[in-house]
Amino acid sequence: MTTDTWLADTRTSYDTVAANYADQVRDVLPDKPYLLAVLALLADLVRADGGGPVADVGCGPGHVTAHLRGLGVDAFGIDLSPVMVDVARRDHPGLRFEVGSMTELDLADASIAGLLAFWSLIHIPDGEVPVVLNQFRRVLRPGGPLLIGFHVGDQSSLKTEGYGGHPMKVHVHRRQPARVSGFLRDAGFTVEAEILLDPQENVPGAVLFARRPA
Repeated sequence: MTTDTWLADTRTSYDTVAANYADQVRDVLPDKPYLLAVLALLADLVRADGGGPVADVGCGPGHVTAHLRGLGVDAFGIDLSPVMVDVARRDHPGLRFEVGSMTELDLADASIAGLLAFWSLIHIPDGEVPVVLNQFRRVLRPGGPLLIGFHVGDQSSLKTEGYGGHPMKVHVHRRQPARVSGFLRDAGFTVEAEILLDPQENVPGAVLFARRPA
């Protein structure tokens, strides 16, 4: 599958489910204390480094971007889906949301104080993960923190139906934390923490903190 093909499939799928997806996740964060804690830690790390813009890459309907803004972080969102960006702008007027791909970020080198990819790398094929992480490293300032959240597992699957029963065509890639950390180190990041979430669930989650070396 070519890059253009899976990007187009992902874009179309999330354009189709954007409104239903937003309804499903809009109020989820208050019930996720560990996610709230890691987001607060990201905000603290950015402030400790002097502050600056934080990119929420794969921001979806913007609920996490808005939460970071509520923590005093200059966060903005980027998403592949134009309809999802429209929903984010509608739900969070006054915040900055842009259409873009994490495979080719339209951001200047070393222009970002922090970067978040919350369950957005799950649609990136293994062969494209280094491309994405090299983009993350390029746009982050030296010493800037990176927070990644993802599904844990050892397999990939094709998702054909999604939120609200709408048709989708996206691959979901589950990976072990050690494997994602390996990708990060290969891309030149320093991995600082691996945290496993809901380990007894059928599909656990994980979050990793890394930095672009100073």
